Amino acid sequence: MIEILKTTDNKLIELGINEAQSGSWFNMVNPSYDEIQKVSMILNFDESFLRNSLDVDERSRIEVEDDCMLIITNIPLMEDEGTYDTLPLGIILTQNGFITVTSKKNKVISSFNKDTAGSFDTRDKTKFLLEILFRSTKFYLRYLNYIYKKSEEIEEELRKTMKNKALFQLFEVQKSLVYFTTALRDNYVVLQKILRMTQNTKRNSILKFEENDIDLLEDVIIENKQALEMVEMHRNILENMMDAFASIISNNLNVVMKFLTSIAIIFAIPTMFSSFWGMNVAVPFATNQFGFLIVSMLSLTAAIFAGMFFAKKGMF
Repeated sequence: MIEILKTTDNKLIELGINEAQSGSWFNMVNPSYDEIQKVSMILNFDESFLRNSLDVDERSRIEVEDDCMLIITNIPLMEDEGTYDTLPLGIILTQNGFITVTSKKNKVISSFNKDTAGSFDTRDKTKFLLEILFRSTKFYLRYLNYIYKKSEEIEEELRKTMKNKALFQLFEVQKSLVYFTTALRDNYVVLQKILRMTQNTKRNSILKFEENDIDLLEDVIIENKQALEMVEMHRNILENMMDAFASIISNNLNVVMKFLTSIAIIFAIPTMFSSFWGMNVAVPFATNQFGFLIVSMLSLTAAIFAGMFFAKKGMF
């Protein structure tokens, strides 16, 4: 899918592919091969920039070729409730166009629409790029709050019962945090490279930084650093929680095994008495009319004493 948009008088208008003009934003979501070829031909850049951006395993980086710049950054993605991932977002800047390309629809790019057209301008490529990066870090922080609340709910559930479902949910949360950590670290490197571009304007003919743009870039770096610190903190808490629950499960298993072993020993005592007095040899009380009752009382008394001994040792 491809849509071509442009800001005009604080409004976002949609253009046809043959109506594209300078300052237009080409928003591509899982584009077809024909769409990739057509856009790369119109804006005169290497179509490998688009194909690389669609690789789900692509790392964040910056690549400059002639008068074209490719910036790949990883944005957060909420696939369903409680499941989070990251998605490569390719941002391609040319002299006449601004292209964003992703393999899936996402909330970061979807938040730039006709309803929010007053907060960005597709004709100002530098500021629009920084707005996208800033919005991405905000979504990281938002999803981290969701993850924190979800982990608290799982923790409460695990305090009540050690079900496998809750443990698997905790594992999914931990996996999401690993994705976020890797993406935020790579994004930080990209942001630092962009910051260095502001200090070397001679080598950079595509991005033109004003004073306000530099301030916005610094805000993006601060937000990214905050998100990275938060995700690392949540990871440490979650890892400690997983270790604690593993110890609790192991301890509960030990308690159950001790209890079952004690019960087995106590029930073995009456069995031992009955085995002795069930032999076809002369045994005490064999001729006594109350022999069965005496043997039963002896076995019961021995079992009670054994139970008291195990209770004193904390086996119950």
